[in-house]
Amino acid sequence: MDTHTLTAFLAVADTQSFSQAAEQLFITQSAVSKRIALLEEQLDQRLFDRIGRKVSLTEAGDALLPRAKNILNEIKDATRAMGNLSGEVSGILSLAASHHISLHRLPPILRAFTRRYPQVTLDLRFHESEIAYNGVQHGDLELALITLSPHPDPMICSYPIWEDRLQYVVAKDHPLAKKPQVSLSELTGHAAILPSESTFTHQIVADQFQRNDLALNVMMSTNYLDTIRMMVSIGLGWSLLPETMIDESLTILHPSAEPIVRELGYIYHRDRTLSNAASALVSMLTNTE
Repeated sequence: MDTHTLTAFLAVADTQSFSQAAEQLFITQSAVSKRIALLEEQLDQRLFDRIGRKVSLTEAGDALLPRAKNILNEIKDATRAMGNLSGEVSGILSLAASHHISLHRLPPILRAFTRRYPQVTLDLRFHESEIAYNGVQHGDLELALITLSPHPDPMICSYPIWEDRLQYVVAKDHPLAKKPQVSLSELTGHAAILPSESTFTHQIVADQFQRNDLALNVMMSTNYLDTIRMMVSIGLGWSLLPETMIDESLTILHPSAEPIVRELGYIYHRDRTLSNAASALVSMLTNTE
């Protein structure tokens, strides 16, 4: 059992396909098959059921999956810790950022970082906050810049960098637009357009309504804030948007409730040793707070 066979095993488990795993690893499909066959021989267990084109984990494969991830993460962590001793800021930095942070917060920081540390190769992915959060939880990402979870996992270190104040907004001709103040109960009588229930932003909003014993009346859901802004602007419902996204097509409501502020920041796994590259980016983020 070595890192090559375990990496092939995880790729097939993730893609549920030998051919897609081969593409992901930049090797041939036959090479993937040989690695899986070797691993199955070493463990004396079948790891995948192959029925037609469908590939699924066996009971033995399910048992191996978390252990294989832990083994590879421990090896990566040990390699990173040894590399940190040199003091050099180089290597690959696996990083994810939410779409909102990527557009409105990250560009000047990335520009400065890449100029200061040209030896670092960024493995940068643009994900929804919740997907990036899972990536850090499972060891696939070293850092993530996201909307911080209102109910964080104790194994995740979360550090706020920015505060994103959200405002209740409607279209100019919405029935609530002319009212000097509205109540949360009045909002429940009108359709809402919000990110899906699985998102941290939705959870933050839902928490406020639940504290007031109110239920949200969500008509539409999308996780793209620009799409929400468009749908609100044409009168399809009310929503909450960051102040930086509010333009002249929208009217800000003034509800009789505490302001909603979501925290944006970075996260990493508590058991993971940060690389010098990750530590350098964290330092830069902190200094631009």
